[in-house]
Amino acid sequence: MPTSFLTREGYAKLQDELDYLRTKKREEIAQRLHEAMEGGELIENAEYEAAKNEQAFVEGRIKELEILLATARLIDDSQKSSDSVQVGSTVTIQEEGMDAEVYTIVGAAEADPAMGRISNESPLGRSLLNKKPGEKVLVEAPQGAFTVQLIKVE
Repeated sequence: MPTSFLTREGYAKLQDELDYLRTKKREEIAQRLHEAMEGGELIENAEYEAAKNEQAFVEGRIKELEILLATARLIDDSQKSSDSVQVGSTVTIQEEGMDAEVYTIVGAAEADPAMGRISNESPLGRSLLNKKPGEKVLVEAPQGAFTVQLIKVE
């Protein structure tokens, strides 16, 4: 399994989700299943089926989070460098003829492009890794290649 990079905040957020699923959500589903079983014929009980499906989804998500958190590598802010792009770096880039854009390179589990957080596994994130300010970077994306200027690394 590939290493997942997480910020401390991202790790805490996923840990909170895991705790919620293990406690409150499991309890809610157990209660729904209990109520559905009291409702009579389980074969034709839509509420029972819905609760069983939700239970399977929740258990899958719990397992996914357990593995993710167990194998995650925390991004150490104290080791960030402004010399080159690393996971955890905040970069300012500019495509020719466009406004400058600012992104933070994070692990896939925390990626949210609309919030300026791109995955180190995305075409742009992967292309920027280990690049230095001032470099032109070719990005091979599914929609076609494009070039960006790396203006600043923080």
